[in-house]
Parts: sequence; C-alpha cells; structure tokens
Amino acid sequence: MLSIFKKKPKTGYPRSFAKRLTWRIMLRMLIIMGIPVVLLFYLTYLGVVSGMGVLTNKVLEGEVAEIRRITSDLYVAANNTAPSIREHLYNPDKMYDITEQIVKLNPYIRSCGISFREGYYPAKGRHYSPYALRDDSNKVVRIDLKAAHYNYLEAKWFREAIGKKEGIWSSPYIDTLHNNTPIVSYLLPIRDRRDSTVAVLGVDLSLDWLNNKIQLAKAYENEDGKKWNAKRKLYYFMTDSMGTILMHPSKHRIARQKMQRYMSLPDSVRAADFYSSSETFDTDTIENEEVFVNYGTVKYTNWTMALVIPQVVADIIGYVVASLFILFIVLGMLVVYVFGRRAIQKATKPLSQLAVSADEVAKGHFDTALPIIKTGDEIHLLRDSFENMQQSLTKYVAELREATAQKAAIENEMKVAHNIQMSMLPKTFPPYPERDDIDIFGQLTPAKAVGGDLFDFYIHDEKLFFCIGDVSGKGVPASLVMAVIRSLFRNVSAHVNEPHLIVGALNESMSENNELNMFATLFVGVLDLATGHLDYCNAGHDSPLLIGQGVAPLPCDPNLPVGVMPDWQFTLQQVTLAPQTTIFLYTDGLNEAENILHAQFGDDRIINLAETLLNR
Repeated sequence: MLSIFKKKPKTGYPRSFAKRLTWRIMLRMLIIMGIPVVLLFYLTYLGVVSGMGVLTNKVLEGEVAEIRRITSDLYVAANNTAPSIREHLYNPDKMYDITEQIVKLNPYIRSCGISFREGYYPAKGRHYSPYALRDDSNKVVRIDLKAAHYNYLEAKWFREAIGKKEGIWSSPYIDTLHNNTPIVSYLLPIRDRRDSTVAVLGVDLSLDWLNNKIQLAKAYENEDGKKWNAKRKLYYFMTDSMGTILMHPSKHRIARQKMQRYMSLPDSVRAADFYSSSETFDTDTIENEEVFVNYGTVKYTNWTMALVIPQVVADIIGYVVASLFILFIVLGMLVVYVFGRRAIQKATKPLSQLAVSADEVAKGHFDTALPIIKTGDEIHLLRDSFENMQQSLTKYVAELREATAQKAAIENEMKVAHNIQMSMLPKTFPPYPERDDIDIFGQLTPAKAVGGDLFDFYIHDEKLFFCIGDVSGKGVPASLVMAVIRSLFRNVSAHVNEPHLIVGALNESMSENNELNMFATLFVGVLDLATGHLDYCNAGHDSPLLIGQGVAPLPCDPNLPVGVMPDWQFTLQQVTLAPQTTIFLYTDGLNEAENILHAQFGDDRIINLAETLLNR
C-alpha cells in the first residue's frame, strides 16, 4: 500500500500536493464517516416516512368516522321528522314548531327549514318556508324567509331536491341570511298521503363549525384570505365530488373555491379523478409544495377528506433523528485530525513561508526575497509563478505611475475646458432683477466634462433674443462647435431681428468646410417684451412647452438642423403670448434621459410634470 502513495508519475512534477492532501485526509474521512452516515440517514428517512403513513392513516380514519357520525345524526333527524311533517300538513303554522324542535334537539344542526311547493298554502302566499336558526348566542330563533326576501323557489338546491325520491346532500353554498356562513344541507323530499312531493326538508350543517371542530391548523384570517400560508403546516381539507372545498384552514375558500385550483388542475377535472385510489398515502403537489396526502371517503356522502403532511416535515424529522449520529461524526473527525495533523503541517510549511513573502510584496516591497522550495510539486510551480508575478508587478507599477500622471494632466485640462465653456453661458439668475415683466432661468449639466448643449439670451431694443441648441456628439468636438454657434448667434442677431434669417446664417456658416459632418438642432426666438409677440424658428429641435392656462407644445415646422444642407430655407413662425405665460425650452438630454432599466424619461412625463407644477 505504501508504494501506491510514493509512486511518481512519468511526466510533470515528481509528486502532487493535491493528491497527497486528498489521500491523507478526505479518503480517511469518507471511509470512516461518509458511507455509514449516508446509509443511516437514508434508512432513517424511509422509516420515518413509512411510519408516518401508517400513523396518519389511523388519525384520518378517526376524523372521517367523526364526520360520518355527524352527518348520520343529520340524516336520522331529518328522516325521523318527516312523519311528523306529513301528519301536520293541514296546519301550516305547526311547521315552525317542528323546525324549531329539530334545531333544539340536535346540537350539530345549525338551522332547519321546510320549503313548500309554490302556492301549496294559498293563504300563505306564493311561497312558504318555516325556518329556524341557531344564532351566535346559541339561541334558536324563527325566521320568515318571505320577510327576508329570500326566494327559495329559484334556488338550485330546491329545484334539485324537489324532484328526488330520496334525500340528497346539497352542494356547498353561502347562507346570506346569517353572517354569510358556508353551509351544506341534507335535503329530504316530503310527500303527502297521496305520495306527492309537497315540500323539501333541509337540515343545515355549518361548514365553519365543522372546520373549527376538525381542523389541525387554525383557520384565522381576513375575508381576503391573505393570512393563510400552507408552508410547513399539517392540515385537513375536504371536498365534494366536483372538488368544491368543504373544509380547509383558509376559511375564505370554503364553499367558494375548488381544490383543483391549488393542485394546478382544470376545474373540469372531477375530484374523484385526482384523488388516490390505489394508495392511502400518496405524494402530490399542493400550493406549489411537495406533500404527502392521506385520502378517505366519508361513507354515504360524495365527500372525500384528506390529511396533508408537507414533505419538508418528514425531512425535518429525519434530520433530527440523523443528528444523533453527529457525535460519531465528531469522534471520527478527531481521529482524522490526530493522524492527519502531522502530514498537513509538513505539506503546508512551504505555503506558510510563501504567504509571509506574499504579505511583504502586498505592502509594496517588490524586491522581497522568496523562500527556496525544492518539493518539486505544485507548490514549487506556485513559487516560480509568484516570482514572475513579482517582476511583472514592478514593471506594471512603474507604467501605472506614468499613466496616472498623464491622466491627471488630461483631467486638469478638461476641467479648465469645462470652466471655459460654462463661462460662455449665462450664469447670473435672475439676469434682469430691475425688470418685472420677464423672469429667466437656465441650467446646463453636460454628460461629460464638456458637451455640445448651449443656451443664450440678451435684450436689445426691448426685444428678448434667445436660443437653445444641441450639437451632435459629445465631448471636446461638440463643445467647440457649441462655442462657434453661440458666438455666431450673438454676432448675427445684433444685426438681424428675424429668427429664420439668424438660423439661416448659422446654417451657412456651419455647412462650409463641414468635413466632420457636425450638425446642431437649434431653436431661436425673438420676443417683443411690450406686446408679447414672439417670432421663432425651429431647426430640428424639441418643441418648447407653453405653460399658461394649460400645458401644450409650441407648434413647430419640421426644418432641418443647421449644418446639414446649405441654402435650406428655414421658416418663420409667429405667436402672441398671453401674460404670465412660461416658455419651457429643453434639449433631448431631458426627454431621452434613461434610468437603470434603460427606460427614457419621455415627453409625456415632461408634460405631466409641468401640469403638476402648474396646478400647485
């Protein structure tokens, strides 16, 4: 066996550090502890699951028997009362006494009613249904369904039961007469002496009461059902043959929803098709959770009851049992530690020496001497690689210092360029504090140190000359073109009052020798401060907003940007502004600004924001 560990490969380093460490530690750990722990854990898990199936099946059988006993009491009470109803059919007022007596004698019955055929008692009107109810204080009260405006003749349960020969269990429904209680009823047709069906006797079972009596998980929640969380809970549910929920910890679902919804099945699938028929303890997925389910049928009804056990609960029990073996694992680790400690120390000593040298290099001492390693394995290779890295770092640091100095010089120049560009734009606001007929504010925030956006304004002969523009591209080239346009605007507008002629002059200047194909969108306006008359020309720029009585874009002709085509004839547009009107001008840096999801700010949000500020 020793020759196996000392055998050297024919190529590469004589011995492998990774293999030595793996053989001396991991192999012993796997052999001593791994296989027994895995085997014992697996056997424990299987035992827990098998035992849980037997135990929960017995528990479910007991609860199914309890529900069967309750339904049997309702069945017996209804059939024992039928002869008394038949005997007193001549006396309609006696029916109230009968219904009240049934509810008083049977604590499981929540309410009882005798619903007669339409017009059976002409003196009582079109419909007559004596009804007794156990209220919240456990007092039995009589209710006049006619006064409550409840037309049982159109109810589905009445139309189904009146045509039957024997009693049936109704589908679950919500009793709107009292607290919107979910109800299931045993409906028994009542026949007269001529064997004609004249009425339906209904004894009602409160599903809320049954749920609170049987349920493992408490059914506390609001009407919206948001408090119930099925994760890691043991609970019962019960459905009829169509899957409608009769019992569930989420009270909001009872008589309102189908179980297929929470088992990812179509509503058209009948409940009997997804209940297990071959096994009493089956695996399933309910509410996106893997669970074990026990199913049981309530005899003489079309109901199926289920006990749900999350699979994670079985796993946790298995983990708890398996933790008893942790002590053996710890003892095994101590044995491995004792035998492996000396081997680890011997194998990792060169690494410790190399780590000390690496710390010195990390402090900037690149000339630190590296330890001499002659192991002839990967550690030796690591030492040689580290020496190469040490030499590369020395060279890289020298180059980095030079590059940093160059970058600092460039950043300083860009800062100067930024200050020069900002100095060319108006920066004193309000610019005309002595005037009360106009107020101006502007701001420019370039994407880089310098950019191609510009705005400018001045007053000449009681007219406000103003412009806003956006040069194509960013950075230094755009800033240079911006400076040229701003200067040209000042020079041309000093001699020309018409905005379209000013824009035309700027276009001709930019189009000449435009080898870089630079262009700029531009909006130029001349506002007569005395009359509010505005002459303007738009060269491909975003339309400004007029904010006064409302918010609306200023109509603009679709002219080309300046610098695109010489001799382009720019159009002049005019409008007269009402007092207290605001002109909001902006570049596409606003409406095309993006958030972290790359969604643009957009024109609609600009308008909505302006409307919000206007309405304050």
